[in-house]
Amino acid sequence: MPQQLSAELRSLQSEIEAHARSYNLDFFEIIYEVLDWEEINEIAAYGGYPARYPHWRFGMEYIELSRSYSYGLSKIYEMVINNDPTYAYLLAANHHVDQKLVMAHVCGHGDFFKHNFMFRHTNRKMLDEMANHASRVRAYMARYGVEEVEQFLDRCLSLDNLIDYSSARSAVPPRPSPRPGDDEETSVREPRKLRSKGYMDEYINPPEALAAERDRLEAEEKDKERFPSEPVRDVMLFLLEHAPLRNWERDVLGIIREEAYYFAPQGRTKIMNEGWASYWHSKLMTERLLKPSEVIDYADHHSGTMATGPGRLNPYKLGIELWRDIEERWDRGQHGAEWEACDDFATRQNWDTGAMAGREKIFEVRRHYNDVTFIDEFLTPDFVRRHGLFTYEYDPRQGQYVISNRAFQQVKEKLLFMLTNFGQPIIEVTDANHLNRGELVLTHRYEGVQLKLDHARETLENIHRLWKRPVHLETYVDDEPVVFSFEGSEHRKEKRLVEV
Repeated sequence: MPQQLSAELRSLQSEIEAHARSYNLDFFEIIYEVLDWEEINEIAAYGGYPARYPHWRFGMEYIELSRSYSYGLSKIYEMVINNDPTYAYLLAANHHVDQKLVMAHVCGHGDFFKHNFMFRHTNRKMLDEMANHASRVRAYMARYGVEEVEQFLDRCLSLDNLIDYSSARSAVPPRPSPRPGDDEETSVREPRKLRSKGYMDEYINPPEALAAERDRLEAEEKDKERFPSEPVRDVMLFLLEHAPLRNWERDVLGIIREEAYYFAPQGRTKIMNEGWASYWHSKLMTERLLKPSEVIDYADHHSGTMATGPGRLNPYKLGIELWRDIEERWDRGQHGAEWEACDDFATRQNWDTGAMAGREKIFEVRRHYNDVTFIDEFLTPDFVRRHGLFTYEYDPRQGQYVISNRAFQQVKEKLLFMLTNFGQPIIEVTDANHLNRGELVLTHRYEGVQLKLDHARETLENIHRLWKRPVHLETYVDDEPVVFSFEGSEHRKEKRLVEV
């Protein structure tokens, strides 16, 4: 059972939050619960929520977390939920200094959740909403059978990355796309002719120009008849609106989509958010909270969180260093046209206008940026050089990964590519009435990275079971345009013609 805070921890919470607010951090009320390692793994397996709809993957994640903890491979120190009030969990076995660190870290997350623009439209009562989702899904299982509902959940969950991550407020469905035949005006439009006398008409209105204009108008009319009229990135919403689903299936698909959009901002601000929380736990601990006897333990645990390893990007480390870099640059006036134009190394090293605007700047950045714009705007050549960032790739001749480039532009492009669209492929609904047979065409916006074909085929099967008509996916394999099709029994792969 979750335990409430002891008197000592309640006092510690009040002290830490008072210090945090003195730095102008602003957050909703924070409610802590203390859990043992089994309970915290259960909550973590549910994505940080005490109640979720039943599904086998939560059990699988719990087993993985529990074994990892038992073998000493990992330990969850804290979890925090974007909610009002904000809920956070403490591991009962944590040392006192760890509880301090976690509470200071949670203050940073709470401030970020409340003020960053990506979270503005998220449901601040998601704790209640998750419990509501769980109740509805359990009711469907009782009525239609656990196996049938769980299989449908599997299909929906395989699609939860097919949403529009670029939309800041996608939880509210936009207006439905028009279906073909909805337009009341279907008459063929004729090109407009200029006034002329009969014998001059051939010269004033050349037949070949009229024919070209007629072709253009016909193409325009055909485009209007396309369904959808424009590519739709929110594939889940399109299926919600147009797939022949039963009511309970439509509700379950809507639940999965709503939760996907709720979690999306956390994925799209991972570097900023973890860096911001780490920046503030570091500042609070070193300037206000640490006792001399706790310094070694704190340094050990903090450095463990910031450690980087081969083959992975640590958002805590990259984030905290970028926040510190921004603050220092704005404190010393190291930005703007004059700074950018300076190419003298010694002058740049000693550049200091005494502006001291760093703190104000980082609070402004925390409000208006996400990871993509954060990296695009504030990653600099000096930062890349100072922190030794590089790109790497697998070398089949050596049989291992090797450094491929240390140049600033290549490092920045690689980072941005990893972060764009949450690292997910962009797939759009481009035709829902293919060959006038109601077949669905999805198009992968190919940017040089091939889809995982086994995943793509499984996803096609799952979409087919929702759409109940043949489904096609246009993509590239080995840089060649192809189309994969699934009609209910077997997969087909064909070459695809591409308009140049």
